Amino acid sequence: MAERRGECFPENEPVRTLYIGGGTPSVLPAEVFSDIIEDLRKNFNLSSLEEFTVEVNPDDIASDTGLSLIEAYKNAGVNRISMGVQSFIPRHLRWMNRRHTARQAVEAFNRLREAGFCNISIDLIFGFASLMAEEWSETLNCAVRLAPEHISSYQMSIDSESALAEMVAAEKYREPSDEICAEQYSLLQKTLSEAGYRQYEISSFAKPGFESKHNSSYWAREPYLGLGAAAHSFDGDRIRSWNVSSVEEYCKGTAPEREVLSDTDIYNEKVMLGLRTAEGLPASILPSDKAIKSLVYDSDRDRFAIPPEKFFICDSIIEEFIQTDD
Repeated sequence: MAERRGECFPENEPVRTLYIGGGTPSVLPAEVFSDIIEDLRKNFNLSSLEEFTVEVNPDDIASDTGLSLIEAYKNAGVNRISMGVQSFIPRHLRWMNRRHTARQAVEAFNRLREAGFCNISIDLIFGFASLMAEEWSETLNCAVRLAPEHISSYQMSIDSESALAEMVAAEKYREPSDEICAEQYSLLQKTLSEAGYRQYEISSFAKPGFESKHNSSYWAREPYLGLGAAAHSFDGDRIRSWNVSSVEEYCKGTAPEREVLSDTDIYNEKVMLGLRTAEGLPASILPSDKAIKSLVYDSDRDRFAIPPEKFFICDSIIEEFIQTDD
C-alpha cells in the first residue's frame, strides 16, 4: 500500500516526521518492523526525518525479545519512543487489563535509556473511579523520577462498545465527578510544571525543545498521509480522507473515502485545534465582534489563547466560537 499512496507526496519530497502507532507496533517481530521501514524507504524520501516515533508497550520492551526490538528501532533511525505506561499503581494496571506491570514499565524505560534514546514520551491516564488522590500523586512522582522528555496525560473516556461502557450500563461503574477530575488535572499541571515541563497542549507536557513535532503538525493543520487500515490523511487545506477500517479490504486496495471541507468547517477546525494549544490562535481568525472573555490576549503577538488554568473546561470555551452553516 505504501507504493500506492506514495503518489500523495510530490516526487522525492522529504518526509519531515514519521509516526508508527495508533496501535501496538511493538508486538511486531524485529524483522517484520525492519521490512516495513525498508518498504517505506523505497517509496518515500526519509533521508531528512526530523522526528521518527514508534509507540511501544512496556512489556514488549522489557521481555526477552525487547533488546532485538530496540536494536531494530535504532537501526531504522527511530529517534523518539512513545510508551503507554498509563499508571505506576499495580492495581490500576490490572483493572485496565494492561499486559505490563509497573516494574516492567520502569525496566522498559531504563532499557531504552541505556540504548541511547534521549527522547522518550510516556502516557498516563487519570479520571477513573478507583484513582485516589495519593495514588495519582504517586504515579506523577514516579514519572518525574524517570524524567522522560515528554509526558502525555489523558482523562479516561468510555468507548461506546467497550467493556467499561457495559459496566456503566449495568450500573457497575460510575465515572468520577467533574470536580474530582479537575482536581487531578490541576495536580498534573502543578507537578509537571514544578518538575520543569512546559504544557504546550491540553494533554501534552514537554521539557524545552522536546515538544512532539508530529502531533504539533496536526494542530497546525499541516498535510499528512496515513498508511494502514482506518488511517486518516489531510491535504493541509480542504480534503480529508480515511482508509477503510477492514484490514482485508485495505489490503485489497479499496480506495479511501474523502470529504471536502467547507469554509465553516475550516474555521471550526482552526478554532478547535488552535485553542487546544498554549500558542492559541491569531486574533484575526476569531470574530472581531465577539466578546472574548474566556481567553487571554498576547498583544506582542496578536494572539488569543485559553489560559492553562482553564484548559480543563476547554471544550465549553471552544464551543463559544464554533459556527454553523445555517
